[in-house]
Amino acid sequence: MKKIVFALITVLLITNFSHAQKRDVTIEDIWSNSTFKAESVYGLRSMNDGLHYTSLEDGKINKYAYEKEGLIETLVSETELQPKGDGKSITIDDYQFSADENKVLIATETEKIYRHSSREIYYVFDLTTKKMSKLTDDKVRYATFSPDGNYIAYVRKNNLFIANINPTAKGSSIQTSYITSDGIFNKVINGATDWVYEEEFAFDKAFFWSPDGKKIAFYRFDETNVKQFSMDIYGTLYPSQDVFKYPKTGEENAKVTIHVYDTETKKTTQLDLGDYEYIPRIKWTKSANTLSIQRMNRHQNVLDLILVNTNDYSQKVVLNETTETYVDITDNLTFLDNEKQFIWTSEKDGYNHIYLYDLKGKLVNQITQGTWDVTSYKGYDESTNTIFYISAEDSPIEKQLYTIGLEGKNKKKLTTKTGQNKAVFSKGFKYYINYHSSASTPNYVTLHDGSGKEKRVLKDNAKLVKTLEEFNISKQEFFSFKTKEGIELNAWMIKPQDFDESKKYPVLMYVYGGPGAQTVKNSWGGSNFFWYQHLASKGYIVVSVDNRGTGSRGAEFKKCTYKELGKYETIDQIASAKYLQSLKYVDGNRIGIWGWSYGGYMSSNCLFKGNDVFKMAIAVAPVTNWRYYDSIYTERYMQTPQENVNGYDDNSPINHVEKLTGKYLLVHGMADDNVHFQNTVELTEALVQANKQFDVMMYPNRNHGIYGGNTRLHLYNKMTDFVLKNL
Repeated sequence: MKKIVFALITVLLITNFSHAQKRDVTIEDIWSNSTFKAESVYGLRSMNDGLHYTSLEDGKINKYAYEKEGLIETLVSETELQPKGDGKSITIDDYQFSADENKVLIATETEKIYRHSSREIYYVFDLTTKKMSKLTDDKVRYATFSPDGNYIAYVRKNNLFIANINPTAKGSSIQTSYITSDGIFNKVINGATDWVYEEEFAFDKAFFWSPDGKKIAFYRFDETNVKQFSMDIYGTLYPSQDVFKYPKTGEENAKVTIHVYDTETKKTTQLDLGDYEYIPRIKWTKSANTLSIQRMNRHQNVLDLILVNTNDYSQKVVLNETTETYVDITDNLTFLDNEKQFIWTSEKDGYNHIYLYDLKGKLVNQITQGTWDVTSYKGYDESTNTIFYISAEDSPIEKQLYTIGLEGKNKKKLTTKTGQNKAVFSKGFKYYINYHSSASTPNYVTLHDGSGKEKRVLKDNAKLVKTLEEFNISKQEFFSFKTKEGIELNAWMIKPQDFDESKKYPVLMYVYGGPGAQTVKNSWGGSNFFWYQHLASKGYIVVSVDNRGTGSRGAEFKKCTYKELGKYETIDQIASAKYLQSLKYVDGNRIGIWGWSYGGYMSSNCLFKGNDVFKMAIAVAPVTNWRYYDSIYTERYMQTPQENVNGYDDNSPINHVEKLTGKYLLVHGMADDNVHFQNTVELTEALVQANKQFDVMMYPNRNHGIYGGNTRLHLYNKMTDFVLKNL
């Protein structure tokens, strides 16, 4: 009997000791100590032969073979890059090879402008002679080799330049000449995008070499009549102002034109493209003389694909997409080597699928089909007539890599693990590097051949996996449910580590909810995942639900919010909270919600309109009235406020402040160029006039991401304290 008792005590002691070995996640672990930082493979470039690739690692551009393990050679090391010969090396921020791969264009001293854009100092490094030369003393943007490697085009002070890096005169340095000369800050931009194109059409470099290098097609933005927005920047005795052109919804946009510069004649031709509001994409075909242009109306529900002959500048519309809602812009356009056909994606059958057309605009065949979305078109292998793509065929929360023939047959799934997959292919599609993660698995980077066979593991994040064993980590559980309207919604839940179904727990919901987005994905959650673990250790359940309007469930589910952003999304989030109230282990009187950006807009609406279910909300960088946001994004989903007054007003948090009964924390960066601090100022005024008490936190000189120094540490401590105090 004594032996049995002793054994039981021993087991209990071992169990308690084992539990004691693990600790709870702290905010400092996440934002100060980088405890959960994941490894990855960065700066990937496939080399011309399709057999080798390069990666930027610890200040070195290293060369590897796809087929064999191990470093082949270091092509460039920062220790070699000493422009002044004083022992001080530059830092490689980014790089690109010339077409013959004998030279490398290296970017350093990167200065961020907006979300995507930046300016840098550039050097040309000759891999054969090991000599480097500075492109220009000024920081410039988007320096790009010509196809023959003899020239580099770039943007400086809103003008487009071309530099001859192989001058014929002996001993000559790099010779530079203007392509344009009319660029003026806040008036005219050549070769780069304005703020709204960069943010909403997701590109910032706006010039493109023809395949033979004899022409450059480029954008010109005339911002003269676009109204200015200003932000105060603090830190000096007299704050400065950052003033830039920002077209808000219903206001005038920049006048955008497309021009073609001929490097031989030195002449520039403006294209006559007829009636349009936007040019979201241009791209050269496989022909050196044919430029494709996509033009749209202001409502973004009509898209034309135009082919322009840059010899005689004749043009024809080869494809027209028209919808009652909006057409999404993608980079899913491939012109085939036969110069007779092109690949295109469209939602015209209700789901995003891949199509093959001839250059006259005739549909050859629909390549993929089914009640699921192609979420990423990866490319086409001419040698095998094979298309590579990622889709949500298995589930909206899963993303898997597939191949299919050009004729729509012989479909094959290449990825084998559940979760999210992102593939980067070699030139020629003989190999790819796959980035996989799931809710329980951090980034797992593997190299495969084109058939999907795994060749080797590049990064397994074994160190992070080992670190996770030291912490109390709760599983992220996926589930779905139906609202009273019969709408099925996908969700995930994180429970406290010592969860007891007989107890009642408070719930914090996380929402984004914007068009086409998803928070409910079987993927590694990163920093927020660990914040939720911290909250779980404090006794909270954390839940996220993808409402109507989110992605990977077809066009009808995504576009049902058209002209009424916020309406159905808020209805679904409130319905989700009521569903959670029905669960026996949820304290129905202690449900809160938080979100960032569109999610901050949603959490505000939910607290105001759902004051019978939500006890508190945190809104970070929220849109509070769509009239304050930009033209391209807002009008895509809402049309203009002049056309859709009720759509704007009925779903604006500012117009529902009198309903506030719960606790509310409003957070914003004061230098947010995207969702302007104006949104928080105007909502603050409305709350004050409604005599509603709330908390507010502002971060000087911080943009939409609210980061830098201890900013994120402070923000997440602030939000944690607010949750603990009010939920």
